[in-house]
Amino acid sequence: MKKSAFLLFSLLLMIISCTAPHEDSLFDQLSLKEITIDELTAGYENGDFTIEQVVRAYIQRIEDIDKNGPGLNSVLTVNERALEQAAELDRELQEGNRKGRLHGIPVLLKDNIDTYDMPTTAGSRFLEGSVPPEDAYIVKKLREQGAIILGKTNLSEWANFHSSFSSSGWSGLGDQVNNPYEISRNPCGSSSGSGVAASANLAAITIGTETNGSIVCPANANGVVGFKPTVGLWSRTGIIPISYTTDSAGPMTRTVRDAAILLGTLAASDERDELSLLAEEHLLEDYTEFLNENGLEGKRIGFYTSPMGNHFRVDSLMNQAVRDFESRGAEIIEIDQITTQNIGGDAFRVLLYEFKDGLNKYFDSLGENAPVRSVAELAEKTRDSSIETEQFDRNLIFQAAEAGDIDSEEFLKSLENMLTQSREEGIDRVMDEHNLDAIISPTGSPAWKSDPVMGDNFRLSSSSPSARAGYPIITLPMGNIDGLPVGISIFGRAWSETTLLEIAYAYEQATMHRIVPGFLE
Repeated sequence: MKKSAFLLFSLLLMIISCTAPHEDSLFDQLSLKEITIDELTAGYENGDFTIEQVVRAYIQRIEDIDKNGPGLNSVLTVNERALEQAAELDRELQEGNRKGRLHGIPVLLKDNIDTYDMPTTAGSRFLEGSVPPEDAYIVKKLREQGAIILGKTNLSEWANFHSSFSSSGWSGLGDQVNNPYEISRNPCGSSSGSGVAASANLAAITIGTETNGSIVCPANANGVVGFKPTVGLWSRTGIIPISYTTDSAGPMTRTVRDAAILLGTLAASDERDELSLLAEEHLLEDYTEFLNENGLEGKRIGFYTSPMGNHFRVDSLMNQAVRDFESRGAEIIEIDQITTQNIGGDAFRVLLYEFKDGLNKYFDSLGENAPVRSVAELAEKTRDSSIETEQFDRNLIFQAAEAGDIDSEEFLKSLENMLTQSREEGIDRVMDEHNLDAIISPTGSPAWKSDPVMGDNFRLSSSSPSARAGYPIITLPMGNIDGLPVGISIFGRAWSETTLLEIAYAYEQATMHRIVPGFLE
């Protein structure tokens, strides 16, 4: 190309670039990236944007980022009535009526949490299109507080209780959820979609559920805050279960403050969930008053070292976190073990028995239109379907179908030993002996490459002590390894949410390790 022609071509490109519309997405126009509950609320009150605009922006972003673009595959269902509900909430706000703390806040729910206006599937083909007769208790609370249920997130099918090995974030109905930091990597599970959606800014906040690691592991892999409260602090009514003893829903958010706000909004006793009645004397409406930037000062904190030695770069981050804790006034006491017995076998038997019992009760709650009526029928349908066993063996479903009743001696002995060893002889004993306020440990490893042939490669975890006890645990980012986030877990006694939040917030504010994902191929 001659010089004059090249200059003319360059000039033409400049003219086009100046005159062509450079339309940012509505999400960008409204500056919603990393936005918090408080910032959204202030924006509505100041007239910076409407609830309808915000909901429209998130729906557009789900389409652009999750369904197309990098293809995160974290959202199973978008609420068709979300915009209509947003418009109604805008009208109420204009009339001076604010429903509650979450007025106009878009929330994505893990798709094992019942919603009366959308299917609840646990990612199973057998529950495709199954719409429960009513909302889960926590969903009713969300709506009462003015939240908008934006949609349902993909998950590890049956909350990862289906096969002897699998790929976390995979479900028969929704396929594989992908990690927003590097698409080929795994999001961990089972609250995979909720963790990815929170990290990728597909909603203001999300909710996951955990039996053992299913909130904290995806929070770790996706660089967000994950909080499993003491079992019973949030009602489990209307949530597809694994274990009555150890299941809980919990916040998955980008900040500790948002987790605290959501925690208090949904903490309530529910007569349909007997364990939640134990929470009555521990309930607080506002946990944010315990968010103290100096919350590490004077704390005695146990460092659970058993997960160390499995990844030297995680060890380096954890050792730095310990120094950060100490520099802000905490005293660290190393602990190499929490339980003196191996209770893995007892814990597994509890899951088998309670999965069967709880799932049978859930199917019964669906009424005459239940697509599956029992775990026995689920196992039969699974055996009869070559698709269901084509990728993973489904052995846990088959074993659960063969389990006995929960009044059997085998179950009751396993349950008693699991709880005794994890509570009185576990976390409580260690914390009493060392006069501890809390315990810390690395949450997990960086995200591994998703592998449907060989399955997951966890490398390390620290969730089992608190999970088996039914005690609270929070994780938040403590750094990254080549751009992949890694978290630190903080756990302790039953009903110690206020202490855990104080410690987590102080560490978060001192370090600010959260990084926004880049959707690398």
